[in-house]
Amino acid sequence: MPIHYSPASVVIADTPAGILEWAACHIEHVGIHQGPHLFAGPGRTVTLPCWPRGALQVAAGQGRVTAGRTYDWDRIDHALDQAFALLAETITGYPVTVGESAAVNILHRDVIDRWSAEPGRTATEAARAFRSAAARAPIF
Repeated sequence: MPIHYSPASVVIADTPAGILEWAACHIEHVGIHQGPHLFAGPGRTVTLPCWPRGALQVAAGQGRVTAGRTYDWDRIDHALDQAFALLAETITGYPVTVGESAAVNILHRDVIDRWSAEPGRTATEAARAFRSAAARAPIF
């Protein structure tokens, strides 16, 4: 059963496609902000950042977990890494890789941040990119 977007939900997606789709809904809900004050404006809070990398992190549970629920963090973290890779490859049009895995994760985030910061980037464009990346995700 797919996870439906709700900013108050404590249910966390544990597949790359699920994280990307949740992030698309989130960015559509809170919008996108460029520059300082990423948490300012309507619909935004300290735990609901309004930029693409932040939307992915919130989708993977940042600020949405509860003590009354058990989470498979290894699976969620792996799915988040894959979601970052898929999004980076979707927005560049080619695989974004380097030698070691830690460097690759940083590179994916940097690519996404630079893309997010391009003047005029919109929430609609970000949501479209998330969904395009989700469509490329492996099915578990």
